[in-house]
Amino acid sequence: MTITVEIAPEVQAELARRAAAHDREVEAYAASLLEEAVRPPTRRLNRDRLENTLREMAHFSRKIPALPDDAFTRTSLYRDHY
Repeated sequence: MTITVEIAPEVQAELARRAAAHDREVEAYAASLLEEAVRPPTRRLNRDRLENTLREMAHFSRKIPALPDDAFTRTSLYRDHY
């Protein structure tokens, strides 16, 4: 689909600057912005939901066994990747 949009010169200049910063052609960059604008919004995690999620994660954390400090050394993590 082809759409013609009239934009102010300063907006065009900013669009060109941002397209160049992303190493893209202005038309392709503008198309990607339009595509992003019509995608369904992703569910954002508000503060209450974040706190509830963290609380639920921590609920059973006392059942996680404590590991010795040497369990997290570089050697123990990458022992198969020398």
